[in-house]
Amino acid sequence: MIVPNTHNSFDRAHAAYLVWLLARGDETARRAEEERLRGGGIDALLDDPRTLDALLAHREFSSAPPGLVFYVLVRHALLEDGVNDRALADYLAALLLAFGRQGRAYRVLEDDALEFRYLSDIAAEGERSAGRRAFLLLAHLGEFALWLSGVFPDYITHRVHRRGAPGLAYYEQLGSHGYRLAAGSSEAATHGVAELYRSCADSFGTLRIALNRVADRHLFPATGDRIDRLLRQVADGFLKGH
Repeated sequence: MIVPNTHNSFDRAHAAYLVWLLARGDETARRAEEERLRGGGIDALLDDPRTLDALLAHREFSSAPPGLVFYVLVRHALLEDGVNDRALADYLAALLLAFGRQGRAYRVLEDDALEFRYLSDIAAEGERSAGRRAFLLLAHLGEFALWLSGVFPDYITHRVHRRGAPGLAYYEQLGSHGYRLAAGSSEAATHGVAELYRSCADSFGTLRIALNRVADRHLFPATGDRIDRLLRQVADGFLKGH
């Protein structure tokens, strides 16, 4: 189970880094950013489009704190679609950080002995389980579906063409189903994620598209079939418009 804890990890060092990133040695600009930080908190800097532009323009990804980078990327990708829910941005950033570690995406818990490579296997195991284990499996079903369809849409499209494998709609259906059932569990209320999971279920497609945008632009900008990618982006734009 991934919890939205990236934003809470930001401290004075992260704030100082953002001030430096925006000011770039300009003393007047530094004072202005520090004043903005005091008045609006770190979100005033995180939500500033110039922060994303500065990270991209100066190629700061390699030296910037990974959690901050992922949060800024997904926060601004969501804002492009008018999604102003910081908890969702926090959750997506935490998901990218956690599942980016080798092998973590295939396990329900980091130290779990079982690995799952297919959504159908997670769903089947969830049906055979009960209590907390069933809840964790349902949450992982949503998370794994969002991870695969959000970060690796080109791979999914390639499998559709080569093997007749399920497309993105399949991942959205199972992912939102997992989140919705997990939200209804008493475990979700205990861990304080019921509302978050309901939001993920209701807006799975929007979250997937936001992660696609991050993957297309920043993680894998030069991979995949360009025609397939363009067709996917056009289709997603059409769906958002209707």
